[in-house]
Amino acid sequence: MGGAMLLLAALFLGGLPIALALGIAPLPTLIGMGIPLIAIPQVVFESLDSFALMALPLYVLAGRLMQLGGIAQRLVGFAIAIVGVLPGGLAAAVVLTSMLFATISGSSAATAAAIGSVLIPEMERQRYPRPYSAAVVASSGELGVIIPPSVPMVIYAVLTGVSITDLFLAGMLPGLMIGLSLMLTASLMALVAGHGERMRPSIGEYAANLLAAFRRAFLSLLMPVIILGGIYGGIFTPTEAAVVAVAYALVLGLFVYREIRVVDVPRIFADAALTSSVVMIIVGFAAMFGYALQLLQAPQTIAAALSGVSSDPLVFLLVVNLFLLVVGMFMETFAAIIILAPILAPIAQAFGIDPVHFGLIVIVNLAVGMVTPPVGVNLFVACGIARIRMEQLMRPLLVFLGVLIVNLAIITYVPTLSLALVR
Repeated sequence: MGGAMLLLAALFLGGLPIALALGIAPLPTLIGMGIPLIAIPQVVFESLDSFALMALPLYVLAGRLMQLGGIAQRLVGFAIAIVGVLPGGLAAAVVLTSMLFATISGSSAATAAAIGSVLIPEMERQRYPRPYSAAVVASSGELGVIIPPSVPMVIYAVLTGVSITDLFLAGMLPGLMIGLSLMLTASLMALVAGHGERMRPSIGEYAANLLAAFRRAFLSLLMPVIILGGIYGGIFTPTEAAVVAVAYALVLGLFVYREIRVVDVPRIFADAALTSSVVMIIVGFAAMFGYALQLLQAPQTIAAALSGVSSDPLVFLLVVNLFLLVVGMFMETFAAIIILAPILAPIAQAFGIDPVHFGLIVIVNLAVGMVTPPVGVNLFVACGIARIRMEQLMRPLLVFLGVLIVNLAIITYVPTLSLALVR
C-alpha cells in the first residue's frame, strides 16, 4: 500500500495532472499482482456506469447557464437589497448570494466564479481591499458543495451507498449555520476596519428596494424551490432534478432574460462537457486507484491503525478531521472523496457513527480544503478575478478559515444538526 501511495504523492509533486497520476500510480501494483490489464478499462467503465453520476455533468451545465444567463446577477441584486444596509453590507451580500446560488449550482468553484465575477469589481468600486474581497468570495464559495444540491455529495453517495436525498437534507442546516457565521464575520471585519460604504436608506426606501429586487429575481429564486421541492417531495430524483435545473436555466436565459443567444448555446454546452469530462476522467482513474488499494487490503490496514489509536468514536472523528484537513490542502476534492470515502465510511460505521452524518463531515472537511493553500481551487478562482497573488489574501483568509473550522467542529460533535431534517 505504501508504494502506491508514495508513487501517487511523487506524481502529484512532479506536477502531473491529477487524472494521469491516479491512472499511473496503481499500475505497478496491478502488474505485480498479476492482474490482467483488461481489468483497467472494466473498472473505469463500471465506476462511471451510474444513473446517479449522470447528475454531475448536468449540474455543471446548469451552473454555467445560470452564470451566463443573468440568474447570478439577479440573485446578487436581491442579496444586496437584503443585507446591503449592514456594516460591510456588500461583503455580507457575497455570502448570502453564495448561499442562494449554492441551492442550484452544486459546485464550489462555479459559485465562487459566478459571484466573484459580479461582486469583486463592485467591492473594489466601493473601496474594499482586494485581498479582503477575494477572501470573502473564496470562503463563501465552499457553500456550493455543502448546501444542496452538491456534486461531491452525489459522488460520495454513489460510492458509499448513502441516500443522496438524505445527504442533501443533512447539508441544509449546517450550510445555513456556516453561511450566517461567515456573514457575521464579514460584517464585523468590515466594521472594525472601516471597509466599504454603508447604505443608510429610510425604512420606506429599504422596503421599496427590497420589493423591486425581489420582483426582478423572482423567477431565479423560484429555481431552488422547484429543484429542492421536487427532490424532497418525491416528484423526481436528484439526477432528474439536474435535468429540470438545466431546462429551467436554459428557458430563463434564452427566452425570459434573453442574456443567452441561441448561437451561444453550443459553446456553453461544449464548455460544460469539457469541464465534466475532466471530472469524469478523475472519477474513473480514482476508482482504479481505489481498486488497487482494495487488492492491497488498505481499508483493513487503515481500520486496524485507527482502531489502535482509540476505541472512542470522538477521538476517531478528531483524527479523521485532522487527516482530511491535511488531505484537502494537497488533493483535489473529487479524487480525495473517491479514494478515501470507500475506506473511511465502513470504519466510521464500525465506530457506530451515522453514515449520513459521517458523509457530511467528509464533505465539509474537503470543502474547507477548497479554501486552503496550496491547491485550494476557490483561492485560484478568487485571486484570478481580483488580480492578486495568493499570499496577498492569506491574512484576511485566516480569519474566515478559523470560522470554518469552528463550524466543522460543531458539525462533527453535534450530529443532531445534520440529522434533524433527515429524521
